[in-house]
Amino acid sequence: MSGSHGHDHSHAQVTEQNAKKLSVALALTSLFLIIEVIAGFMTQSLALLSDAAHMFTDAAALAIALVAIKIGKLPADDKRTFGYQRFEILAALFNALMLFLVAIYILYEAYQRFSHPPEIQSVGMLVVAVIGLIINLISMRILFSSAQESLNVKGAYLEVLSDALGSVGVIIGAIVIYFTQWFWVDTLIAVLIGFWVLPRTWILLKQSINILLEGVPEEIDIEQLRQDLLQLPEVESIHQLKVWAISSKNIHLTVHLYAPQADQKQLYQAASAMLHQQHGIAEMTLQIEDDECLAHAHSQPHPHQSHEHVHSEHQAHDHSHQH
Repeated sequence: MSGSHGHDHSHAQVTEQNAKKLSVALALTSLFLIIEVIAGFMTQSLALLSDAAHMFTDAAALAIALVAIKIGKLPADDKRTFGYQRFEILAALFNALMLFLVAIYILYEAYQRFSHPPEIQSVGMLVVAVIGLIINLISMRILFSSAQESLNVKGAYLEVLSDALGSVGVIIGAIVIYFTQWFWVDTLIAVLIGFWVLPRTWILLKQSINILLEGVPEEIDIEQLRQDLLQLPEVESIHQLKVWAISSKNIHLTVHLYAPQADQKQLYQAASAMLHQQHGIAEMTLQIEDDECLAHAHSQPHPHQSHEHVHSEHQAHDHSHQH
């Protein structure tokens, strides 16, 4: 039980830390968004207004990520026995879709501009883009460490990163336009930004959908996991192996082990230690069976159904992990 409490406490700390970081990034982004919209109208720069539209999606992404963390902290109840952690993944999915729309918008806008390049006031454009880049770099620095741990924060981080690149593109474009009057350079940079954003968005989208479809988490080698389970002492066969994730780092496993000769308590301890140490899985349901007919009769379609079976005191002990 004590191990379970430690896990929950550390998760809460990380979540609280993420919320603080996202709040600071949201405040910075919202402040600059207002500045950029005003500057866009004053300089009549379509590039700045386009960048402001991107900045608006940043602010929305950060706000969604923040709400997801607040909802994700709600405790489990009778209707949501796993709690609300999956909301984080829904937020990441929504962010990825928004990024896709922004990238498509940039490409469409660039297509329009190739035929009618607008006249741009490059000095005002340069000043505002530099301020935007500084604010984006501060937000990226704040979010970077948490982006490695949470898909939700990763989505927000990618939004800010793509916007920072947008600011760099606007700066380069403004300098080139100031010296050469080549207005098409602005359009070219916009296209490059669009193509840079899309692959990263696809990765985030793929990761989010995999979790929502209860897919095996990317960091788990399912074949190696199967072999490690079969090599446990006295285990003759395994079935009903299910591995899935509730959120970015919350991985669950259920498996039936057929081991008629095994000391069930020792086998349970060996299996849980191996899964935790070698595969990073802390939440598990192990069903140890000694009846051959029973072992081959199971054909349950859903991983959660096997949670209902309590074949030994060790399995009951395992379910003291509350999500």
